[in-house]
Amino acid sequence: MTAWTIGWIALPFFVGFSLYLLPQVNGLLKSVLDPRVLALSVPLISAAYAVSLFWQPVPLNLQLLDHFGVTLLADTLSAYFILTNALVTAAVILYCWDTGKTAFFYTQAVILHGSINAIFICADFISVYVALEVIGIAAFLLVAYPRSNRTLWVALRYLFVSNTAMLFYLMGAVLVYQTHESFAFTGLRGAPPEAVALILVGLLTKGGIFMSGLWLPLTHSEAESPVSALLSGVVAKAGVFPLVRCALLVEELEPLMQLLGVAAALLGVTYALVETDAKRVLACSTLSQVGWVLAVPEVAGFYALAHGVGKASLFLTVGNLSSRNLTVLQQQPISTHLWLPLTLASLSISGCPGLVGFGAKISTLQQALPWQNIALNVAATGTAALYAKFIFLPHQRPQTQGGWIAAAQPGLWAALALLLGSLLIANAGYPGAYTWLNSLKVLAIIGGGWLIHWLLIQRVTLTLPRGLEAFEHLIGGMSLMLIALFWMVWSWLAI
Repeated sequence: MTAWTIGWIALPFFVGFSLYLLPQVNGLLKSVLDPRVLALSVPLISAAYAVSLFWQPVPLNLQLLDHFGVTLLADTLSAYFILTNALVTAAVILYCWDTGKTAFFYTQAVILHGSINAIFICADFISVYVALEVIGIAAFLLVAYPRSNRTLWVALRYLFVSNTAMLFYLMGAVLVYQTHESFAFTGLRGAPPEAVALILVGLLTKGGIFMSGLWLPLTHSEAESPVSALLSGVVAKAGVFPLVRCALLVEELEPLMQLLGVAAALLGVTYALVETDAKRVLACSTLSQVGWVLAVPEVAGFYALAHGVGKASLFLTVGNLSSRNLTVLQQQPISTHLWLPLTLASLSISGCPGLVGFGAKISTLQQALPWQNIALNVAATGTAALYAKFIFLPHQRPQTQGGWIAAAQPGLWAALALLLGSLLIANAGYPGAYTWLNSLKVLAIIGGGWLIHWLLIQRVTLTLPRGLEAFEHLIGGMSLMLIALFWMVWSWLAI
């Protein structure tokens, strides 16, 4: 298993650079060396690796380069996140199959995929730092891929915020090493409060969590739809995963993670409820959903899978609508063939029985603390209300034969077949959720959310200030979060 793991880590980087540098060839060799084929092979192998981890009797724990070097930990938690990465990346490659994307795009997608995979099995701060920096560069290049003035600015803004966060993170990692002469995650136990605060603010920013994640709505909404699917589906999880792992390894940190997770869940859903731009609604929803992942670390993997697959489906589908403005879409019926996947994915994230989101929400609520349960039920009701914006869009069948195919990207249907199929199959991951009480509870939450949508959201126009999303305020906000985290960590350690 060790050799299989090392080869799997190295494969995306080897394939990524190779498919960009390979010369143009003709004949049978051209189909074999097609960048799309090579790129698609990488997430398929990752999916196989994730499945093998589910069957692994004990976690794989590797110490490389002595105690201060690389520490790898691959277990069931890793498997859920790796499988999410594999499914979303494969779907994005299928979606882009006939769009004329260059080898450069597939190179960055594969390198991004490999870097995110590395995060999911690393258990030391220095390896995570390297992987997060590579993720930042690859994500920057993908967001900037269209080369328009708008996407270039959004990409640069993302890169600046990411680099600032990583500077805080690196200072914290150095302080942990100075204390324990080790970069292992367990070094947070006994580390000075400033080290913990610096590392947390870096990871919270990269994961798009609470106030540190307000860079996320603009970046995810302005990128191309397949890139948005990658950013919301898996890139945000790269910052959340180390926080989840640290909370499980260092019990003293778990209460802080639970608090930040619930705060993020409520903040994101509040922003999403008042948005009318479809992609911003989805992006703000991601701000909320990563909070759910962090709120209950014990079941974070299953929830991350449910959210990643569902959110990727939504971004890919919304990218094929005639408008991003939900007010306009209320007046212009969309194709029923686009409305169906939009509704299915929305119902899953809302927690509807029969889809993986139901099991994910029930498992999270069952493991949550009593005070968390109240807040998360409020967030769940808000989630149902915001996804009602998509579920209740008017729709009609295309008038011309084959119009439903022509109205969307050719690769959309292959991508949606993979993602929506996963929503149904993964539903078997937690059969214990299906009790009459759980089903009635979730249906009541969804019904309450739909009632809020009809009685309040559709009738009252509200706007929240976007000033906090300005670049200078994002950097200032990170500094304020650093101060708040230092105080919280210091208070917890003093108890």
